[in-house]
Amino acid sequence: MGDMNDMERTSVTALHRETASERTRSLTKMALCVALMAISSYLAFPLPFTPTMVVGTTIIVNMTAFVLKPGDAALVVIAWLMIGAIGVPVLPGGTAGLGRLAGPTGGFYVAFVVSAWLMSKMLNGSNSFRKMVFLGIAAGMPVIYIGGCISMYLVAHMNVWATLVAAVFPFIFGDVVKVVAGAFLATRINAFLKK
Repeated sequence: MGDMNDMERTSVTALHRETASERTRSLTKMALCVALMAISSYLAFPLPFTPTMVVGTTIIVNMTAFVLKPGDAALVVIAWLMIGAIGVPVLPGGTAGLGRLAGPTGGFYVAFVVSAWLMSKMLNGSNSFRKMVFLGIAAGMPVIYIGGCISMYLVAHMNVWATLVAAVFPFIFGDVVKVVAGAFLATRINAFLKK
């Protein structure tokens, strides 16, 4: 009887250690994703006909969704937004502040949270490159575009056509490329972490 209790305690302790190890690994991945989001925000350039910039952040939003669990992916983007909101220049183009989040492009940033959660949830732990690309194009991009269009429409007082021209049409090809890049990075990271 005593041996059975010792075995149960040992297996519970091992399980607890594994869970703590998994949590540590998850928090480390989350911290790295926040850092990569901040760094990628400096890969940005403006377009003359729209307040929306072409940003590298979208690659990392996709990658984050594809390497983290849904809640963790959303928390990474929320943490990045909070850091930018308090004044640290981590938002696209090295900008910061609540004004940036409440401006015409703020909807894109808020939609990053929903997009990261949704893509991660739909991916369901798969490491399929094709599934990642499909989800990025069919789920992630539309969510981000909807968020951006809503803020441009409401804040910049643009009509629907002008909003689509400024927030969607010029970015479709580049965003597809960024989804592919994010999926490529994610499959390599996931494969490496499973070794």
